[in-house]
Amino acid sequence: MKKIIVVGGGSAGWMTAATLIKFFPNKEITLIESPNAPVVGVGESTLSSIKNWTELLGIDEKDFMKETDASYKLSIKFTDFYKKGESFHYPFGYPNLQDCRAGLNDWWFKKMFKPETPYTDYADCYFPNMALVHENKFHNTAIPDIGYYPKQDAAYHFDAIQFGQWLKNKYCIPKGVKHIEEDIHTIKQNENGIESLNGTHTADLFIDCTGFKSLLLGETLKEPFESYKDILINDSAWATRIPYKDKDKELVPYTNCTAIENGWVWNIPLWSRVGTGYVFSSKFVDDETALKEFKKHLQTEEAEFKKINIRTGIHKRLWVKNVVAIGLSAGFIEPLESNGLFSVHEFLVKLLRNLQREEVSQWDRDNFTFSCKKMFKTFAEFVALHYALSHREDTEYWKFIKNKNWCDSLIELTPEIIHGFQLAALDRDKNYCFETKGGLHCIAAGMHWGPTDLPSIFYENCNADIEKWKKDWDNSIFLLNVKKTLYKEAIKTLPTLKNYLETNIHND
Repeated sequence: MKKIIVVGGGSAGWMTAATLIKFFPNKEITLIESPNAPVVGVGESTLSSIKNWTELLGIDEKDFMKETDASYKLSIKFTDFYKKGESFHYPFGYPNLQDCRAGLNDWWFKKMFKPETPYTDYADCYFPNMALVHENKFHNTAIPDIGYYPKQDAAYHFDAIQFGQWLKNKYCIPKGVKHIEEDIHTIKQNENGIESLNGTHTADLFIDCTGFKSLLLGETLKEPFESYKDILINDSAWATRIPYKDKDKELVPYTNCTAIENGWVWNIPLWSRVGTGYVFSSKFVDDETALKEFKKHLQTEEAEFKKINIRTGIHKRLWVKNVVAIGLSAGFIEPLESNGLFSVHEFLVKLLRNLQREEVSQWDRDNFTFSCKKMFKTFAEFVALHYALSHREDTEYWKFIKNKNWCDSLIELTPEIIHGFQLAALDRDKNYCFETKGGLHCIAAGMHWGPTDLPSIFYENCNADIEKWKKDWDNSIFLLNVKKTLYKEAIKTLPTLKNYLETNIHND
């Protein structure tokens, strides 16, 4: 395999080209993009794993942040998802389990024995990030004593279109990627898949990054699409950009997701402005009514609004003959949990694994599809759980969700199963067990869904002496509170996010 053509620009296309030229510098990598096709450009919020990708490619964040209007992100806030008037955070990074007797179970004992404890306290106790979030602060230096490691635990807010352009001009083209601006008018096929584009462009492998259109995999090769409408009912979005009213307060280190009448609104603070959008279901509201709801939420009429049609799901196969799909052309969940660019770099890493041999077999293609779809489906069900655990019923949209019959795989997606939540009972070795990976435990806590409860604890341990349990857990609860104090003390002298960005990134 000597020649690879990426079809489609945008962040997905240029991330693909950057990844390929980094690891296959001796291959001919070409990106063809239409000068007329619009770019979706709303993937402005990322997850912390994007730093794994930038590190993999040797990209220094200071090189691109200034040119992409970027800021830092430490958490995702969910407002009014469980019930109106309640909010909670899903902070990035690993929880600080130092001095914990039963890992993440400790807090649930705190909640059971001190029921006045708010559910927001869960993240505050375990994640040092939350101390910075509450004070609107940031620093890129680790504080190991409290478990704060921004190099691996922070993410970015940035202009996705500008990020694609930075990759094109500052990374891909200087490293040898050939760039062609041209509309694709004709696609010739043969028994191997795509033979040529416009009669002149040939390659051993074609990467489809043409967005929802899926020009190569979907339109040309007619690969079936598997819809996720059964678990993800939102299919539309209005998006816009608005100026800051009070930048000192509004430039925060987290994405805010606010549930409203027929869906939810994202709020992504970049350095110079805010990106925002309303994700909704056309089953419950028409476009114009949704736009009115969005404007009412924003309290503004003075903005340019862009309508986006969302297709949730994924193609049956992601690598068919000599065509691989990356990004929206492969599949999409919905914007919740910032999964758009996440799936791009995760699929690319898996593609590198399946391109490690000079030749490609059907097993390589099928293995790529299997590994990507397994990750994708798990993430989709994780996103769907944000709705399934909700108890809102103030509109027909939320009533439908509350009373919806969910598929078996999603019903099984409980804290006990998907990420190893276990009852806080002693195991055979007299140790407490609780899994810490993934964000499900934060979402579950914010939605009031606990992996432990008193009846189960009493039952599993054959001990219903609640006073004894309370006394037994007093010290562990005390230590959780000590952690919160230590977090606050450790970040006292750190600068605000705005001041840090002014000094270290946007310092012209």
